[in-house]
Amino acid sequence: MAKILIVDDLQSTTDAVAQIVAGQKHQPLIAANAEDAFKLFKNSAIDVIITDMKLPKKSGLDLLKQVREIDAHVPVIVMTAFGTVQNAVDAMKWGALDYLTKPVSMDELEVKLEKALNQRTLTLNNQELQLENRYLREEVHQHFSEIVGQSPVMQEVYSLVKRVADAISPVLILGESGTGKELIARAIHNNSPRKEKPFIKVNCAALAENLLESELFGHEKGAFTNAIKRKPGRFEIAASGTIFLDEIGEIAPALQVKLLRVLQEKEFERVGGTENLQMKARIITATNLDLADQIQKKAFREDLYYRLNVVSIHLPPLRERTGDIPYLIDHFIKKYVSETGKKIDGIAPQVTKCLLNYSWPGNIRELENVIERAIVLTQHNLIDTDDLPEHIFRLKDEIGDGEHTEENFTKNMEEHEKKLIFKALLETKGNISKAAEKLNIKRTTLRYKMEKYDFLRYKFE
Repeated sequence: MAKILIVDDLQSTTDAVAQIVAGQKHQPLIAANAEDAFKLFKNSAIDVIITDMKLPKKSGLDLLKQVREIDAHVPVIVMTAFGTVQNAVDAMKWGALDYLTKPVSMDELEVKLEKALNQRTLTLNNQELQLENRYLREEVHQHFSEIVGQSPVMQEVYSLVKRVADAISPVLILGESGTGKELIARAIHNNSPRKEKPFIKVNCAALAENLLESELFGHEKGAFTNAIKRKPGRFEIAASGTIFLDEIGEIAPALQVKLLRVLQEKEFERVGGTENLQMKARIITATNLDLADQIQKKAFREDLYYRLNVVSIHLPPLRERTGDIPYLIDHFIKKYVSETGKKIDGIAPQVTKCLLNYSWPGNIRELENVIERAIVLTQHNLIDTDDLPEHIFRLKDEIGDGEHTEENFTKNMEEHEKKLIFKALLETKGNISKAAEKLNIKRTTLRYKMEKYDFLRYKFE
């Protein structure tokens, strides 16, 4: 039920307007002058103001100006005599939504009141959405300051990271090379109770089998040639922190057996030693390989896979989160401008189109390389297409104004969103709460999008 403030010194007018308001199941509040009206406005959550322009002492325009100092968005409808329509024009310059000429047509009042209430709903939904987005941006920056991305798929990743951070279970991070798997591993560690403890990274693909074994478990003096003293391994150094095993799919079968024992028994021995050491670190692993396929090929142990894959996080390739590309471009420009000291104002629109339409097989790492190269090579303040590598530069001739432009990409995304919302509303027979739950968004967000796509006028029952 909305609160409608009615301001007029003629009781016959306020009574008539109040009757219309009450008939629409809203609550009328009445004031005979601007001073009383402003007090009511400050002390009540008013949704719409309907005021006469001619009031004792202060005018309706004076009231409007006072209201706008507090609330820039509350809808105001002014009433004025036919011969003083210019007063209404002045009021609309100060932000009044609409006006009515006296004697007021009750039918016209109903239409304009409904319009005002619809605008109020849309404004409140927009404000709530803005607060949600601001909170989300601040939360993401606070907890994932090194990770750039606002797309829905990345929001799911952030949510999953926060849910698993406090646990001790192993986490397996999956994704193509260059998608930022190490950053996610660090985010899990930095959001966990272990954040003050060591974060130890091991690239399993970078070392031969015997060297990797020594690197992980350490070795005793004399365990092998050149083992001139005892060396602690990464599990030992990690202590009760986090150990991140990157490219886990590359480790040799014999080492897989030893790693399985560590996961099962929470203990290990140094190479050439007999002392059992406790494994207290949390294990996070990552791979760009399809481990299920590796199991079929007998290249990876199935029992180890299930031990490592208690919780899995899949990082999407950049081509599946193109909406994040502008944020990443801005991030890398700032990074390398700071490092090089060059003055770069940004990138040309055609460059943005090229970067949005490129497939990025090397993902974020490749994009970073392209931006760094462009900043180093450019002789201008604006990065242009001739600052790009040749294989990306060639895209400028293919893109033109065709179907792959940035504008059409946004339009296609909106069309897809529109179809999903329409389908959810059909399936739930117009139940906004159930449709929002089905779409995994807030009810207020769904109402905002229904207004955007003009779905409020449809009956889905």
